[in-house]
Amino acid sequence: MERFLYNNLLSWKHGNRRKPLLLQGARQVGKTFLVNQFGKNEYENFIYLNFEQSPDLALLFKKDLSPQKIIENISLYFGRKISSIDTLLFFDEIQTVPQVLTSLKYFCEQAPDYHIIAAGSLLGVSFGKEISFPVGKVNFMTLYPMTFSEYLLAVGEHIIVENLLNQKQKELIPEPIHNKLLRHLKMYMFLGGMPEVLQNYLEHKNIETVREIQNEILEAYKRDFSKYTDKNQAIKTSEVWGSIPYQLAKENKKFKFAEVRANSRASSYEQTIEWLSKAGLINIAFNISVPKLPLSGYTDYSKFKIYMLDTGLLGAMLNISSGIILEPTDLFTEYNGAFTENFVSTELVASGFDKLFYWRSKSEAEVDFIIQREESIYPIEVKSGLDRSIKSLRSYADKYKPKLMYRLSPRNFIQSDNFLNIPLYAVNSLLY
Repeated sequence: MERFLYNNLLSWKHGNRRKPLLLQGARQVGKTFLVNQFGKNEYENFIYLNFEQSPDLALLFKKDLSPQKIIENISLYFGRKISSIDTLLFFDEIQTVPQVLTSLKYFCEQAPDYHIIAAGSLLGVSFGKEISFPVGKVNFMTLYPMTFSEYLLAVGEHIIVENLLNQKQKELIPEPIHNKLLRHLKMYMFLGGMPEVLQNYLEHKNIETVREIQNEILEAYKRDFSKYTDKNQAIKTSEVWGSIPYQLAKENKKFKFAEVRANSRASSYEQTIEWLSKAGLINIAFNISVPKLPLSGYTDYSKFKIYMLDTGLLGAMLNISSGIILEPTDLFTEYNGAFTENFVSTELVASGFDKLFYWRSKSEAEVDFIIQREESIYPIEVKSGLDRSIKSLRSYADKYKPKLMYRLSPRNFIQSDNFLNIPLYAVNSLLY
């Protein structure tokens, strides 16, 4: 499957600032597949080391972390001469062996000619405080679940992606194509962006199997709660994780600790939420009191909304029936627009808006997302239905006079003065 991050990997390979690359991302988002594809396509020689699958590989990093010794050990292990010329070394599942992460520092300092990519899940939570990331000695990239545009490429809609979704001019899309894209979007929101799920559906068109795979992924995440935290913390993590879909399904999506456990306090779950965030399983949108730069300087970190990394997994946790795909608008409006808002959050994060914010006034007006583009701030209201109301946006505009305000909805492109409606499927046009 085609992933946009592939082009970033090409830039890394040929860049003059190339260092060992640390590829991060939650489990099952396709890190291993992407790097294997990249290594085999772009290099004459590709060496793959999976430290979870082959635990004995850890011994190659046991006593001496000098690059020369590590290369010698790997060469002996695989019975192949390893040169820095047109060879990619891929260290996978490095969260199981902290020394591999540490070695990247020495490759950067002593053997910068080698091309090395290291990947792993839960990198931010599995090593503990005694092991620090080699900041300044590695390049970083993060892979997320497949975006809607990547889904369209997977189902063969290359022309739509190239000519419509990436347009800088917000032109009205012909109605038959608009409706076609909304149908694709409904299917994507049900399937989600986990590569194994999409690949299986494209091959077999079996919704029941899709749900089985989604539940297996969720079960793998739950096992990680116990594997990488103590028993007490694992219970708390499971409680928070299980509450997220039902909190999103409420009209007021602000995360409430009392919905996790009665009479619970924020201090009891702060570590848990940080763990889920570092594991890449959730995206957090924080409340801002005033939309001024820097946004982080006006953030109320005690008020936030939590979104899941993938709408398909959200649907699996809510046990949404596949029959909802057949209804014209049901998946958009079901559960108070939980899927729609969650979808927008994942698209924004994958597009580079890694920190999410929202605004809420004392009079209950709420703007779902606030984004910064260069030195300007823009409000975004998300509508799951065809309601034309933009009451919250108007309230925001009266106070702060933004250059442009956005509504994301199932409607086509519509512009009037400083108001722009963007179809939900074209979230990435917010970049322009």
